[in-house]
Amino acid sequence: MSSKIIVVGSSNMDMVVKSTHIPAPGETVLGGDFLMNPGGKGANQAVAAARLGGKVAFITKIGNYIFGHQLAQLFGEEEINMKGILADANSPSGIALITVDEVGENSIVVAPGANAHLNKQDVITKLKAYPAAKIILLQLEIPIETVEAILRYAQEKDIRIMVNPAPVNKRILNLFPFIDILTPNAKEAEMLSGIAISDIETAKLAASEICKKGVKEVIITLGKLGAIQVNKDGARHIEAPQVAAIDTTAAGDVFNGAIAVYLAEGKTLLEAISFACKAAAIAVTKLGAYSSIPYRKEVLLANTE
Repeated sequence: MSSKIIVVGSSNMDMVVKSTHIPAPGETVLGGDFLMNPGGKGANQAVAAARLGGKVAFITKIGNYIFGHQLAQLFGEEEINMKGILADANSPSGIALITVDEVGENSIVVAPGANAHLNKQDVITKLKAYPAAKIILLQLEIPIETVEAILRYAQEKDIRIMVNPAPVNKRILNLFPFIDILTPNAKEAEMLSGIAISDIETAKLAASEICKKGVKEVIITLGKLGAIQVNKDGARHIEAPQVAAIDTTAAGDVFNGAIAVYLAEGKTLLEAISFACKAAAIAVTKLGAYSSIPYRKEVLLANTE
């Protein structure tokens, strides 16, 4: 079946260390468990969408070295359409160094590698191979010039565009009118709106401010508080299941992948957000990025318990 969800973005190899706390500058901490698995916001969202039932194509650039080969193999195992995966013979694949503390919070440093060379010519050529696309999902771990080219292409082809603005690049502000759905977390929403978020009401204010700048729908993720959805017609709060969080590393990526899946299936945005909150809640109960991404049957089963 033709891919209806196109994820364009980064792919990394994540190296994760569990620690009692995240080190302060100059501090050395003796950590605990270590694991290495695929990551990168683009890869996480592509895998999440695939595991949650979507027909997914992934456009990314990997290095022509051992980590790149491992990433390509794993994407294939997830039944992701791999025709959009490019290899860079001159750069290594992206790497992320992640520390996770006792309450599941994390600190991440990313070396982009080949992700920094995913150019607009590469991507537009690949996008044309997916005429059945219903939604394009983006993040900001690739060059902003590439993001802009994709947004303009999606508008021209009348494809719904969803952007997870992480990490925040202020240049995205100029591209807000091209975006159908923007999905920042609270910190990203603060940076984009200029409004401090401390609770649900301030999150609504921040989302409303972002909407005024041209985005059609803003969804702010608030962790255990769920999510806020705001458009020109008003705001609503969607609650999240309450769970004991172990690692929040990929929760936002699972959330975004889940929304893309439900929207590609023709469900409403409210249904999509509710499903996404439930999927993300499962993700935070597991350690790691790739290893924490749930399958659709796991989310649906949890909903019936």
